[in-house]
Amino acid sequence: MRTATAARRLLVCVGVMMFLCMPPINTMAQTSMTPAYLDRLEAQKTSAALPNGETLAYLDLGPRDAPPLVLIHGYTDTARDWAPLAPLLTPKFRLIIVDLRGHGASDKPDCCYTRFDFAYDIKLLLDALRIATADVAGHSLGSIVAQTVAELWPGSTRHLVLNSSTGTSFGTTEPGGTLNSAKARAPSWLTDLAQLKDPIDPDSAFMRDWWRESMRINPEFFVSRQRHDAAAIPARLWRAIADQSLVGVDLRSMLPRVQAPTLLVWGGRDTLVGEAGRDTLRAGLARVEVRTFGSLGHDLFWEDPRAVGTVIIDFLVKK
Repeated sequence: MRTATAARRLLVCVGVMMFLCMPPINTMAQTSMTPAYLDRLEAQKTSAALPNGETLAYLDLGPRDAPPLVLIHGYTDTARDWAPLAPLLTPKFRLIIVDLRGHGASDKPDCCYTRFDFAYDIKLLLDALRIATADVAGHSLGSIVAQTVAELWPGSTRHLVLNSSTGTSFGTTEPGGTLNSAKARAPSWLTDLAQLKDPIDPDSAFMRDWWRESMRINPEFFVSRQRHDAAAIPARLWRAIADQSLVGVDLRSMLPRVQAPTLLVWGGRDTLVGEAGRDTLRAGLARVEVRTFGSLGHDLFWEDPRAVGTVIIDFLVKK
């Protein structure tokens, strides 16, 4: 691991002293990320009862007078997704890191799981925290939710950061299909969901295959926690989220509503986002910057949090 300067170490420690004082991280494979760090991070998770009847779990980290930055995780993940970036971001931002409905410690209702339902929960949480405007960032499914927040409440979104996102769909580009329909033509990463049954074994072949790429780039203690949280999501909700927010969803029509300056961050080795989705997203946004990391994949800020985090910070703090 590269050696950080004393000044850099001091800066990070000051920013995270409320919950952690540790050296900055470079990559998940070479990091001081430890089970104890994750324990301390997750111990700070709290929850809010929203006016729509849902309870949303979240982390509230960093200085309360810093610019708010909402971080939204991907499909079957939790707020833990952002653990590699949190120490880099907390010196400059107040982080609101959510567990989306159906995920982690948040409620898991039978209905509903469209991008609009996810986005409305975020808006109600910000209202409950009396945060009128915020920067919003998402990863994968979370990027779709972040985009929707910016579309529906443009006056409340200062900047938008979309990591590993698409302007079409993570399934077929044809809107209107469902997970079990021929029209959906679901890709291989979704085809096993129709047969998924409860209880889900976190150590099953399905779950290990689901997290195969993550196991390649992350410590086992991190991946094991991710698998156990994902296994706690009922199988019907795995299908509901995919069916309502990922497969055959037309994301193009509302893109012109985004007014916030937007940063698109992609990995060159990302096999879940095609060129058509990238081109559509770039073309649909009026104020956009693009950064592509050629050697990284879909989970790019797990692979190199320092590089990705630096790009995000530079984008958010510039005038």
